[in-house]
Formats: sequence, structure tokens, C-alpha cells
Amino acid sequence: MFGGEMPELPAEGSPDKRNIPRMDFLVLFLLYLALVLLGFVMICVGSKTHYLQGLTSRGAQIFSYLIPECLQRVMLRVLHYLFHTRNNTFVILHLILQGMVYSEYTWEIFGLCQQLEFSSYYLFLPYLLLIVNLFFFALTCVTNPGTITKANEFLFLQVYEFDEVMFPKNVRCPTCDLRKPARSKHCSVCNRCVHRFDHHCVWVNNCIGAWNTRYFLCYLSTLTASAATMAVVSIVFLVRLVVMSDVYLQTYVDDLGHLQVVDAVFLVQYLFLTFPRIIFLVGFVVVLSFLLGGYLCFCLYLAATNQTTNEWSKGDRAWCQQCPHVARPPAAEPQAYQNIHSRGLWGNLREIFLPATARYERKKK
Repeated sequence: MFGGEMPELPAEGSPDKRNIPRMDFLVLFLLYLALVLLGFVMICVGSKTHYLQGLTSRGAQIFSYLIPECLQRVMLRVLHYLFHTRNNTFVILHLILQGMVYSEYTWEIFGLCQQLEFSSYYLFLPYLLLIVNLFFFALTCVTNPGTITKANEFLFLQVYEFDEVMFPKNVRCPTCDLRKPARSKHCSVCNRCVHRFDHHCVWVNNCIGAWNTRYFLCYLSTLTASAATMAVVSIVFLVRLVVMSDVYLQTYVDDLGHLQVVDAVFLVQYLFLTFPRIIFLVGFVVVLSFLLGGYLCFCLYLAATNQTTNEWSKGDRAWCQQCPHVARPPAAEPQAYQNIHSRGLWGNLREIFLPATARYERKKK
């Protein structure tokens, strides 16, 4: 299996009786995958509900009684360092994971696919996507997201209209002591106000704002494409091996001693026993492709509608009637948040990929 030699599968011919027990790992893996996806959906959708926030708070209180106080302090310090301070931990972790996946792909699949006379274009496509992805990854990490300073404060105040619901006029940032332009937010991790703030991404150790959202979308797109391409090449490799060996035509002896025809479940389990590392790689990149693909679709939806993650997460709570710090007459009509910044699909995409303030800043320099 290793060292460039072709793996041996059952040869063509008479049925092969195998006393291999049917394992339940596939069912457990699918259950695990379903729970991961369900948790991901609950976090994305449920983060907008007060119920989930209250449930999380109560869960934290329960764990506080079970975990020793000294261990709680250590965990809080670690979590604060990882998620509330600028550090390169997740950047390094990102590069390590990417290196491990591509090393496994090169070691396990690339050489075997060459022996099966796969097209070089498909085999080298993941490496091409890797180069492009690392380029946009570096740009996302080092590009100024749109930091608001005394010098450019007035410029940013002219870019977006204040909606007087989520972004009222004449509000100052208590930390930076700057007037807050519409669609800006102070990032507590970077300790700066960012124009058109989307979110702080720990994987790039930078805020995502007006000036690097385009790089972030390209980085996310190429990362999704590289994972999906690697998954497709690996699956096609396994399918070709199965077809060439006719293993799907064989039979096996189940736990009760009955002769059974190989079905899809048993075939996947058999491949797992024969190529455990390849199957693990395929499972990882398939799950990663679905997660990244779902997040990419969400980001593209926000880009097409000219919203940010910050605005989307706060949109349902931006009601004047529900804001305790806003003075209002008792009979005032509730004023819901409406997106007033959308300029149509092409106008919204142009605003992201050709930000006017970024061009103005370059001309000044």
C-alpha cells in the first residue's frame, strides 16, 4: 500500500468467502457527522436567539460547580489568550493542518493515481489551489481591514448613511475616543475601530473589514475548492480500485455464518480496513468541504445583500422598542432594522472588491 506499490484487492473470479464481521463504525461515523453538522447549524442559527444564550449561560454555571476553581482559572486564561488576544496560534495550527493533509494526499494518493494513469491536470489541481489559497491567506492576515484613526475619521463618516437604528449618529467609541462611522465596530481583540466591520477571524489573526473582505472571500473560496477537489480525486481513486478488482461482486460470511453479497455499507467498511489512512483523509476533506461550503454560501449571501456578519447577528435585536438605552415616547411605533445599504447585486460586489476608501487612501500615500 505504501512506497508507491499498488495495493492488492481481491482478484476477479469466483466468489470470495470472508469471515469478516460487519462493524458499526460507519453508523457511528454518520451519527458523529450528523451531530457535528447539527451543532454547527445550531450555533449559526441559534446564536440569534436569547434562548440559546441563556442555555449556554446555565450550562456554564453547571460546569462551574463540577470543575475545580483552580482548573477554571487556567481554562479561562487559556481561552482568553486564544480568543481574546491577538496571537498566531490558530495561524500556525492552520498551516500545520494544511501541511498534514497535503502530505497525506501526496504520500497516499498521488503516486497511486499516477500508476492508474489519472490525468495530471486533476492530480496537480489541489497543489495549484494551495498556492493561490496561501497567497490570499497571507493577504488576509497582513492587510489593514480598515482601521479608523484621527486622520481618516472624517473620510469614513462620509461613506455610509446612518440608519438611526443599528447605527445612530454622533456616537463616540469610548475606547478610541473617535466618532463611530456607520457600519463600524470596535474590535476588543485588536483594540481598534474597524470600518465596515464583519468579524474577527482567529484563523488569520486579523479583523475582516472593508479593505480585506475581498481577500477573505477569495481565501475561503480557494480553501473550499482545494478540499472539495482533494475529496473528489480521492473518491474517484477508490471507486476505480473497486471497479478494477470487482470486489463489489464478491460475497462474505456474516456474524451468523450466512453468505451475503457485498453491499455499499460493507464495501465502505472493507475499504476502511484496507486503506484506513486514505478513508480517514477522505472523511476529513468531505466533512471539511461541507462545512467550508456552507460557510462560503453564507458569506456570499452576505456579500450579495451588502450585509456584514456583525449586522446579520444583531439585525433581529435592532428594535428601538427593545433598546433600554434609547429614550422613546411610550406610544412610539417599533422601528425594525432594515438594510439601507444594498445597491443591487453588482453594486454590492463592486463595493467589496473595489472599496472606494481604499483607493482614496492609496492615492494619499
